[in-house]
Formats: sequence, structure tokens, C-alpha cells
Amino acid sequence: MRAGTLLRHPVAQFLTIGVLVIVGITAVSSYFSAREASEEAAYDARRTTELLAVAVVQPAIPRGLVDGDAGAVDRFDRKVLDQLQIDTARRVKIWDADGTIVYSDATELIGSRYALGEDELEVLENGGTEAEVSDLGEPENRLERDNEGLVEVYTRVWSPERKPLLFEMYYSTADIERRATEVFQPFQRIMVGSLMTLAAIATVMLWVLTQRLTRTAAERERLLRSSADASDAERRRIARDLHDGVVQDLAGTAYSLSALARDLPKGERPRSVLDGAGDSLRASLRALRSLLVEIHPPDLDAARLPAALTDLTAPAASAGITSEVTVEGVSGASGETVALVWRVAQEAVRNTLRHAQARSLHVQVQGEDGQLRLEVTDDGVGFDPQAPADGRSFGLRGLDSLVRDSGGRLEVVSRPGAGTVIRLEVSAR
Repeated sequence: MRAGTLLRHPVAQFLTIGVLVIVGITAVSSYFSAREASEEAAYDARRTTELLAVAVVQPAIPRGLVDGDAGAVDRFDRKVLDQLQIDTARRVKIWDADGTIVYSDATELIGSRYALGEDELEVLENGGTEAEVSDLGEPENRLERDNEGLVEVYTRVWSPERKPLLFEMYYSTADIERRATEVFQPFQRIMVGSLMTLAAIATVMLWVLTQRLTRTAAERERLLRSSADASDAERRRIARDLHDGVVQDLAGTAYSLSALARDLPKGERPRSVLDGAGDSLRASLRALRSLLVEIHPPDLDAARLPAALTDLTAPAASAGITSEVTVEGVSGASGETVALVWRVAQEAVRNTLRHAQARSLHVQVQGEDGQLRLEVTDDGVGFDPQAPADGRSFGLRGLDSLVRDSGGRLEVVSRPGAGTVIRLEVSAR
């Protein structure tokens, strides 16, 4: 199967669109899910800090810690340090309201004093828990500068002296991102797996339906071809019977009458009657031959097209219409294309003879640059192509789908009182 044909297949189109949709949904959902997972991981860090503050730190703060008493620091350190050293924590600090670090797991920071930010002072005053990305360039974070990134979470605790302190824990951003990934990945796998499963089921169903429709279409096409072949065979039989029977009999009778009329003296009534009968028979003979062409077209190819179009326009003379046929550059055109040109010309000529009240008719076929162009022009009364279909336009409108299926273009140019031009352009192959 060629690439172009494969891309036009409904299943291939569905799979292409489905993959794009799945990728789009996955990208969008991954973005929002990752953001939610990060928020969830940050929330876990806040909850962990709050739990340690309430359950571990605040009950263990001894008197004198806020005053920098070395014994109090030592007792607090022995009591809580092991409990505060969880896997995700990188640093522990307890701040006084004036910015003094009264405790840290890094003992060299104890007693250092740094200005607290507005958010930190807000928590000291009103309580709550806040989290933010640490600025590792700040002096109080000089021991953390080897880390790739930290998130600091702080909350308020109370000393035995009822003095508010700021309990602060630092978490690695890598640990938080890893936690977010742990939260997000199972849902992502479930979502992508579900979408892929749905796409696979839908693809199988579409494939089955497409195969069924293809078989149905092939069967319908076979039946249509069989019907067309049967109709064509019947038209051939009728045309053959007319040609071999009635036409031959009429031709013989016309010749006999003409011969008999020549044997009679000129001016006698029987001769004039016989001459009139002969003319009538010959006119009927031409009409029958035109009917034969309409019932079944000749075996068409590029070489026979000029003669076929001439036969097609032969009835124009009986209707007092001057006709002209021009055919150029059609050698090499396929039989299907020639048949299509003849069929459109037949419908256009038929409309001219029946409805146009024209004085002249011109049929031109020209081959150029691998295209065949047909133009049928008359100087008749014309009509409105946009008006509801009538006897003049219905047949051409019915041919339009056939022309499009052949990759061609059919154009009808006409208006009341201005004649009609029928143009067909189709590939010669």
C-alpha cells in the first residue's frame, strides 16, 4: 500500500489523530499533575514541620534555651536531635524574635543573629506555617551553599517562658521533587495506560467497521457494475436489432422508392409522391441512426472521437442548427477519459437540441499539457444554472459527481438570453 493511500485510510487517520490527542492530553495533564504533585509534596513538608513542632520540639524546649544557656542547648540537643534527623530534612533552626538562632543542628550557627523577613515575623506574630525557596546567598545559609536547592518551612512554637520562637526546617528540593514524582507517576501510568487501551479498543472496532464497510462498498460496486453491464448489453442488443432490422429495411425501402421514382416521367404525381416518401424515409433513417448513437455510443477511443462527436451533432441539421466539431491533440488519451468527454458532450448537445432554440452549435475538444478540454457552445436562449434543476440542467448536475470522481472539473456558464457554454477539463490519462 502506497504512503498516500495509507494516510487516507480511516484507521491510519484515526491512529494519527489518536496519538496526537494522547500526546496532547498527556502533556497537559502531566503539567497540571506535576504542579499538583509538587504542591502536595510541599504540603507534606509543611505538615511534617508542623507535626515535629507540636509533637517533638515544643514539649522538649527547656527553660534557658532562649537565653542561650549552654546546658539548656545540650539537653535539648540530646533529647530531640535524633527525632529531627529525618531523611528529607537538611537543616534545623530555632529563631528568637530578634533574629538570634537559639538552636541549630549545626552548632556553629547557635548565637548568630540575622534579620528576619516580613513573612517570618508574620508567622511569629500570628502563627501558621509558610514555605519558600531558600536564598542560599544569604549569610545565615552559608553552610548550605553546597546544596543544589533547599526549601525552608517555618512555624511558630512557644518556649516555657511563653516566648514565641520560629522553628525552621530545610528540605532538599530534589527530595521534594522526588516525592512529587512518587505521587504523580502512578496516576500518570494509569492515565496513559487507560488512554492507550481505549485507543487500541477503538482502533480494533474502527478496523472491523472499516473492513465491513469496504466489503459492503465492494459488493455494492460489483452489483452496480453488473447492472451497468446488463444495461449496456441490453442497449447493444436493441441497437444491433434496430441496425440490422428496421434501419436496413428503411434504407432498402428508401433506395427502392428512389429507383422507382427515377423510372417514372418527371412531373407526374406518382413520382412526386414517391420522392416525398423517399425524403421522409431518409429523414427517419437519419433520426434512427442518431437514436442508435444515443442508445449505445460507438466503441470509443481517441481515434474515433471526432467521428463519434460528428454523429452526435448530426441531428442539428434537421433542427436548422449549424453545427461544427473540432478535435485536436487527443491522441494518447485513455478510453475512460474519451468516454467521459463523449458523455458530457452528449448531454450538452442533447440540451441544445431540446431546449436552447439555438442557431449554431460548436463542439471543441483540445488536448494540451496532459489535459483534455471540452467546450460545447450554443447561441440559444440560455438559462440560470443556479435555479432549481430542470430538464436542461439536471442531467449535467448528475454528471458533475462522475466528473469529480474522475478528478476533472465541470463548469456551466449561462444566463437567460445569452447562450450556454459547457466546459469540461480532465486528465487525459
